[in-house]
Amino acid sequence: MFSYRDPKRFAALIDKLVDVSAAHLVEQLAAGADAVQIFDTWAGVLPADEFQRWCVDPARRIVEQVRARVANARLIAFPRGAGASLADYVERVPVDAIGIDWTADPTFVRNHIQSRLPVQGNLDPVVLAAGGAALDRAVEGILEAFSGAPFIFNLGHGVLPHTPISHVEQMLMRVRRS
Repeated sequence: MFSYRDPKRFAALIDKLVDVSAAHLVEQLAAGADAVQIFDTWAGVLPADEFQRWCVDPARRIVEQVRARVANARLIAFPRGAGASLADYVERVPVDAIGIDWTADPTFVRNHIQSRLPVQGNLDPVVLAAGGAALDRAVEGILEAFSGAPFIFNLGHGVLPHTPISHVEQMLMRVRRS
């Protein structure tokens, strides 16, 4: 609502968030992180023109600011829910890898995204919480979908609070066997 009712003040807020986010990522790199990630967990709820304005452009500016201070910085971006807009995002935001959530179509990602840069993701946090055969099937599906090109196995978002540790262990064993 704020972005529609007062776009100038919202843009000023985004400018501050860009600066603070870039500074935070630079500090993580200075502290020894090998790579840092830009999270935009609300990217997928934006209409196309707002996606460009409030997601793509700020992420690009964060990357520019980080790389101006740390030239060899390795950056991953995670525009959650971006779906088909991922291709445009990857074209406009010069990151080293792209995080995808569990709703991303593996065929689209493999054909239009993974051919350009490494992909990170995309296990559904609910299937991790469920465990058992469903978890095994999901892990195998992800590994099959993205094998043969650079890929970082990860969740498609965070771990749900009620997720049993044994399910995380099950997932890790399955991934390590591949």
